[in-house]
Amino acid sequence: MPIQIKRTDTILKPDQSRVLLRPFSPGDSQRVGGIIARIMSLPEERVGPLLEEVLAEFSQRHQQIRKLFLERFEQVREMLLTDDKLSEQRQLLIGSYFLAEYSLESAALFNPSIVPHPDQTGLPPGALRFILSLRTTGEGHISSISFRHGVIHSDYRIEVPTPSGFLTEPRQVPNPLYEKTLFARKLLELGLNGRFARRVVNRLGESFGLVELRASLEAEVNQSFLSDGMTREDQNASQGIWMLARSNYEVQFQPEQRLSERILFPANPSQRNGIEDARFVHFRNDDGSYVYYATFTAFDGHVVMPQLVETSDFLLFRFITLNGPAAENKGMALFPRKVNGVFAMLSRQDNESIYLMFSDNVHFWYERKVLLKPTFPWELIQIGNCGSPIETEAGWLVLSHGVGPLRKYCIGAFLLDREDPSKVIGRLREPLLQPSENEREGYVPNVVYTCGALLHNDELIIPYGLADHATGFATVPLAQVLAAMQ
Repeated sequence: MPIQIKRTDTILKPDQSRVLLRPFSPGDSQRVGGIIARIMSLPEERVGPLLEEVLAEFSQRHQQIRKLFLERFEQVREMLLTDDKLSEQRQLLIGSYFLAEYSLESAALFNPSIVPHPDQTGLPPGALRFILSLRTTGEGHISSISFRHGVIHSDYRIEVPTPSGFLTEPRQVPNPLYEKTLFARKLLELGLNGRFARRVVNRLGESFGLVELRASLEAEVNQSFLSDGMTREDQNASQGIWMLARSNYEVQFQPEQRLSERILFPANPSQRNGIEDARFVHFRNDDGSYVYYATFTAFDGHVVMPQLVETSDFLLFRFITLNGPAAENKGMALFPRKVNGVFAMLSRQDNESIYLMFSDNVHFWYERKVLLKPTFPWELIQIGNCGSPIETEAGWLVLSHGVGPLRKYCIGAFLLDREDPSKVIGRLREPLLQPSENEREGYVPNVVYTCGALLHNDELIIPYGLADHATGFATVPLAQVLAAMQ
């Protein structure tokens, strides 16, 4: 019996009107200082009317816009050539000149992953509320993570409410905590295990924050200058320790900010050119509690770096580096629970094949083995996972992607043994989903791609990117997929 996959009528398209206020720097410090000087030269009686014009034009597009203006003013305050007290209106006006609107979705809204919502109350029988993460791409091809919520009804109709018109970045948690053992382990891996680094770490408690780390660094720097001075190795160690800490951080949204208003925008140097293709998974801990993990690709314009984000409520997000020689390249996807007592992950280190990895620590990955290689004509260029494995009674169901002639991307599937996922016990010879005639055109033609599906009442729900431009949904009975496996 052929697989009868159904495309739904729900299509999410990029909306250029969804804009975020981002810091804007028109040049070096000298130019910034010149702009501020020109604003300072305006007579006070002109400042108020100019500010009101700006507020009248933009206050309906952004929440708490005055607060954002004042925060941006504080960031450029050091460029002022005077210590005189400024009126709040002039501070607001200065701040407005150093912000700009950024259209998150001006190019694309695609590559979704889907997980059950933590709140399943108030639903009709047979329905499931979900959270959808999406890759949003705007000016400069910079990608970030946005969210939607929706409901899968008992008849598999998919409802996604229209998102709010506002967008908000989270606040960075000022002093996130680090575990000393994990921090020291990463420093060792980075080659930062000399005398300077060991002394810095030894001053720290079993858990510590940035304030404590900065104090320990300063103490060791001062001690070095009192003895033999800072060597080049010590300077590199100091910079590396601080860079590692800044690459692991936490951000917090406020509960009143709707899910569709929350944006995870690149926030550190390794993410400068984008946060790409987050694969969220609803992970079950050993004690039966759940947490959401997402693996994603950070890109700085030159280097691709896999990273991890963790949340329990989609309000507080903890960004963590993925470490070890096997934590490289794209397409890492966690299993939704430990397998035989250890974490398990799919990956693709060689740009062609799917690998399997195991680890006793979710942050460190050392060994991998090839699981699947390109085999069928529609995947001969490369294959990779399309999100975390889905546990079924028959085994671990994994959606895959394959690239074939004319760089056409299709979605396939294979099945792994539940007890020993290194064993492939089934595989589709033909694509499960490939671009239809009206799905071909977009930012990147001839591509269907997903970063994660879910199983609901024995129906596979697949959100998928259309030509790297928009997002659609497809559904298919699990039994049909399994029956077609060879």
